[in-house]
Amino acid sequence: MENQILSHPTFASHLRALFALIRKDWKQYWRYPLNAVSQMFQPLIWIAPIYFMGMAFSVNGKALGFAQYSGTTDFMSFILLGTVLENFINAVFWGMGYALKNDMDSGVMESNWLTPIPRLLILVGHSVTNLLVTAIVSAGMLIFGGLLFGFHAPGDVLKAFIPIIPMMICLYGFGFAFAAVVMLMREANALVDMSSFLVQIFSGSNFPVNALPKFLLPVALVLPLTYGLDAARHYLLQTQTIFSIQLELILLVVFMVVMLAIGMVTFRSLERRVRVLGTLGQH
Repeated sequence: MENQILSHPTFASHLRALFALIRKDWKQYWRYPLNAVSQMFQPLIWIAPIYFMGMAFSVNGKALGFAQYSGTTDFMSFILLGTVLENFINAVFWGMGYALKNDMDSGVMESNWLTPIPRLLILVGHSVTNLLVTAIVSAGMLIFGGLLFGFHAPGDVLKAFIPIIPMMICLYGFGFAFAAVVMLMREANALVDMSSFLVQIFSGSNFPVNALPKFLLPVALVLPLTYGLDAARHYLLQTQTIFSIQLELILLVVFMVVMLAIGMVTFRSLERRVRVLGTLGQH
């Protein structure tokens, strides 16, 4: 009887698996193209009242009170940029947590877990399509938002990617840990809504964090996304930063390493717990 030799997974095979996941999610998403239209215009509808309220408290179109907190009178550019970056936060949370829940509901969770590819690679594959779609939708949102409310970014766009890249890697650390909690609790909607909302609020996606009450400010300062948003706005809108820009970039790199390690350890620990309980495919 001949021995069957199974080839070991390689980097190339992992890449093929990753592209297969991305291609599947991409095709599935664009079967319903109105989703993209909804994602583009819904945030603009939500921030429309903010625009009119802000104009009511502005002097000659300039929010002087807002400038004391942020360093810029252009409150709509501040909010639009924060909303765009907020979309990427949601993309990682929903791309990992909710996609995992979809696999549970459709009954393919266990079969997916039996494939010879890393579990974390499956989560990354689920999130990439969301990030690509978010980038396209966010570009459209900035174009329409600029036409409706005005958007002016006098800073350096390329430099803005310096804080955005470590911030996105930090998000993956959040996402890994969050997906593990979803896998353990078998619930996604409430968890995604609550956690993404709290992260957005305390990271200052729609307002300067120094406007928070003093007893809540420490919560904002322990979130790496706070520094990512703050530094990106500094480079694009030339706003004031909470700390020096050099210190914020150092903090982002430190958070990037720490959060990624915590997320991976948390995921592996809770995944082992779920397999011991035998509840991997339950929903």
